Amino acid sequence: MTQSILARAVLLDMDGTLVDSTAVVERLWLEWARPHGLEPQRVMEVIHGRQGHQSMSILLPERDHAVNIAENAQMLAREATDVDGVVEIAGAADLLRALHEIPHAIVTSADVTLMTARMQAAGLTVPALTVTAESVTASKPDPEGFLLGARMLGIAPEDCVVFEDSAAGVQAGLAAGMRVIGVGVPARAHGATHAVDDLTQVRIAVRAEGIELTLP
Repeated sequence: MTQSILARAVLLDMDGTLVDSTAVVERLWLEWARPHGLEPQRVMEVIHGRQGHQSMSILLPERDHAVNIAENAQMLAREATDVDGVVEIAGAADLLRALHEIPHAIVTSADVTLMTARMQAAGLTVPALTVTAESVTASKPDPEGFLLGARMLGIAPEDCVVFEDSAAGVQAGLAAGMRVIGVGVPARAHGATHAVDDLTQVRIAVRAEGIELTLP
């Protein structure tokens, strides 16, 4: 049985939603965590969806945040040059093509350089409008990024649909007053409004009243 969602704009996370960067993210973050004696499972629970300096603050709460900012800049630079294993999430290219003439934007915790590197590595075209780490003062799960994306598109938050995979991202989309489609099996546990296994399950059609998204 299928379900249909009507919206006027689409906001897309990148990592875990459009591109699968799990291999490089986990490799670099576990390398960072090892000298601090952090449990790998705890690191993986925290880092997804957030800006790196915020993840560091959660994992090392007593540390000077200036150190986190500096190390996050180093981490972003390394991630942007290490795209080994970065691939498209199934259906991402088709979804972006379907959205070509429809109001949409990427809202990512990555900076511009990292976003561009990963999208190119996955063979995906970067949308004309993007909200990146440089665009906001607060990281997901704060809704600032999604609210900014809606303002850039000139669409009310309640008329936007978010695609997200992480718990922090889902929380940010819901806090922005938007409906959230969780992407990937783990996303089903994060409280998204709807969920799909991957983007091949999403169909887009333009209707007189807006965009119709059809899901299983």
